[in-house]
Amino acid sequence: MTEKISKSEEEWKKQLTPEQYLVTRKKDTEMPFTGEYVDSKEKGTYKCVCCGNVLFKSDDKFDSGTGWPSFTKPTNESNIAENDENSHFMHRVEVTCDKCGAHLGHVFDDGPGPTRMRYCINSCALKLEKE
Repeated sequence: MTEKISKSEEEWKKQLTPEQYLVTRKKDTEMPFTGEYVDSKEKGTYKCVCCGNVLFKSDDKFDSGTGWPSFTKPTNESNIAENDENSHFMHRVEVTCDKCGAHLGHVFDDGPGPTRMRYCINSCALKLEKE
């Protein structure tokens, strides 16, 4: 079982950039096509910017055309949590880091095979550890 990380809002504000804080701690969304990893083809592992939890691999990244990095699956299902969300007049499934609770983005069932899933993740919620 992964040990959970809990910090005060002030601790998160000191650790993160203003954009990272708004997205990961306040469930905001970065503007499409502006994130550091949208077009990245670099090999490596994508980790949570808040706690370093391993989330996604570059081998599972694809260009969804949506403006955010998209992945077909998480590296380990137990490293993320999926939560029903009913906001903006629609139903979506929010993706969070299971270790620190950071908002990462959303998951949709319109991705490519074989999983048919599209984990649409904010770049600023990620940190790429290059191979």
